[in-house]
Amino acid sequence: MADTLKKLKKSLSLKLSFQAGTNCPRPSGSNCPRPSCSDRSHSSGSSSRGLSRSLSFQTSKSSKKTCPICLGSLRRGQGVAIFTAECSHSFHFCCIAANVQHGNRICPICRCEWKDVPFQAPGSVIDARRNNMARARVSPFNAAPEDASAPGARRNVPTTFQLPAEPEQFTDDEQLSVNSIGPASPSRAQALAVKAFPEFGAVAAAECPPKFAVLLRVCAPSLPNDADRAPIDLVTVLDVSGSMSSKLPLLKRAVHFIIQNLGSADRLSIVIFSSVARRIFPLQRMTDSGRENAIRAINTLSSNGGTNIVEGLKKGARVLEERRERSPVASIILLSDGQDTHNVLRNSYTQDEASSIPSNELAYLNLLPSSICLSKREAGQPTFPVHTFGFGLEHDSEAMHAIADASGGTFSFIETLSILQDAFARCIGGLLSVVSQDVKLTIRSKSAGVRIGSIPSGRYNSEVLDEGQQAVIDIGNLYADEEKEFMVYLSIPVSSAEGEQRPECTALLDVFCTHKDSASMEIHQVEGEKVEIRRPEVLSTADKKVNLQVDRQRSRLLVAETIADAQRMAEVGDLESAQALLAERRSGLLSSAAAQAGDVLCNWLEAELREIRERMASMDLYERTGRAYLLSGLSSHSWQRATTRGDTTQVLATNGDRGHSGSIDSTRSYETPWMTTMVTRSQTLNFTSGEQQSQANK
Repeated sequence: MADTLKKLKKSLSLKLSFQAGTNCPRPSGSNCPRPSCSDRSHSSGSSSRGLSRSLSFQTSKSSKKTCPICLGSLRRGQGVAIFTAECSHSFHFCCIAANVQHGNRICPICRCEWKDVPFQAPGSVIDARRNNMARARVSPFNAAPEDASAPGARRNVPTTFQLPAEPEQFTDDEQLSVNSIGPASPSRAQALAVKAFPEFGAVAAAECPPKFAVLLRVCAPSLPNDADRAPIDLVTVLDVSGSMSSKLPLLKRAVHFIIQNLGSADRLSIVIFSSVARRIFPLQRMTDSGRENAIRAINTLSSNGGTNIVEGLKKGARVLEERRERSPVASIILLSDGQDTHNVLRNSYTQDEASSIPSNELAYLNLLPSSICLSKREAGQPTFPVHTFGFGLEHDSEAMHAIADASGGTFSFIETLSILQDAFARCIGGLLSVVSQDVKLTIRSKSAGVRIGSIPSGRYNSEVLDEGQQAVIDIGNLYADEEKEFMVYLSIPVSSAEGEQRPECTALLDVFCTHKDSASMEIHQVEGEKVEIRRPEVLSTADKKVNLQVDRQRSRLLVAETIADAQRMAEVGDLESAQALLAERRSGLLSSAAAQAGDVLCNWLEAELREIRERMASMDLYERTGRAYLLSGLSSHSWQRATTRGDTTQVLATNGDRGHSGSIDSTRSYETPWMTTMVTRSQTLNFTSGEQQSQANK
């Protein structure tokens, strides 16, 4: 030990003598004065005299280094970033960054002026190479704020960003990509398919059923690769009120995910709102520079003020209304965690209003622009679906559901913060895969006496014309591989002819579908399958078996209707009746032919009914989570489109008393392959970031 101390003293003596003679390293261009010969001589003597005073301190610290600012350890491998300056002095990164942030570019030890200074960014970045699931040429500015300590993260990202002044007219959208619209892929041309399933394959010649069901299924084509899809104009309308303070990091991370998964032909605009609304980012293509600027804009977000949802939506709609050029697909994403404190026109349901939409809810919707309210749309006016996300337990689920429902969008309930990014991923997985637009299904009676009675089509507009001779269903946009099913109820006459004159079959319907290819803008018409039934005098056992496809769709419609009825009961405080109604529907569902055959959709519907009943255990639980969960489910059923619900990803479905059970993803009803892929990408990114964070903390 004594020998070690002698060697240390000798080393320190030589080092201090050298530093006294040369001073600290003088970087080129530095204003640090070079000492004269006499100064150096005096300094050498002073160093020798000071050695004895400093030796005990240096020796007691042994080989440990300390940060000159906080006096904490500078030992590497402790999960704390260390900054070494040009003059070779080291500091804790956070300590010196805070020092430099106030404009001090002078080394606290040697007083040398630095050219390169540390800067602590409000948001960090993950090297794009680590994000194997992200699309090509993802900007390194994509990482979430909480990933700053991830290994390999870059910390020299310039974060100064001056928010642009808001123009009077939002006509400053960036020009569309030249190749954003082109010829349709050969594999997609006219690939949309229409199928038909009659309830029974035969009806006795003497019978005339008044409500015979025919199921029509519209199947969208696949989207084999990203190059075939249509570009999108997307506006995010984000709540930054005071209640969002603790949620902003996760919100920024989720919006980063959206940005890094948009293509160079897609355009994004960002609107924020609290007490007032502001567009902080114009409609700009997501090229490398566009992504960088969008990330910088998101990283400026801070929370304060009240919640003015209506103003945020008005400004978001204006971005799409006033743009000079238009991408084939346009949509708005709205996120809020609170009640609209500036437009309080809504109350709970009353007994008299329980059977219809409350008038105060209609008053709230009347505040919205016609471009996002289908009922106020004028002829030829484009409308933009608003996909709403209720964040946390305090948001106004009735208002968020009403906005989505009125605009043609979906409502998702984000019960816990951790699933926000996955919810956004599911939504944009659909928006980025629109393959068909203006889809319209036309149905015509094929035989005399066959009449179309009704079409329960959810929120899709349907109309029966010419005294039941014809009907039309407006479907709108279809995502890749998406399916829509509609039940058509017919009245069928008796087959009055006898003997050889009696036809063996009765043709019921002609079905065809028109749609526009979203990438090429070409119009196509597709003929559906012929719909006919046999008319024997006596039905066989096989003839009496219901088609399981029809039975499962009937069950879905009945479950959706029951959920809506239970919600109206719950709103007036009659939870007991609501639960009894749900239990009765569950029993009927389990006894259906499709459920008895082990149909997966029926298992999922049973699990959904059970989950809703549990969330109606008390009025307090219903108001905290039950209402939002239920409304999100109604949104999903009404549009036959996936939403995110609650805080769980899987529920257990028990197949009656048959002892069969399985795990069914509660969010995957109506989920398309593109949605699944995008959610997987989000979860993989979260897992990778979590692993990196764990490694950094070791």
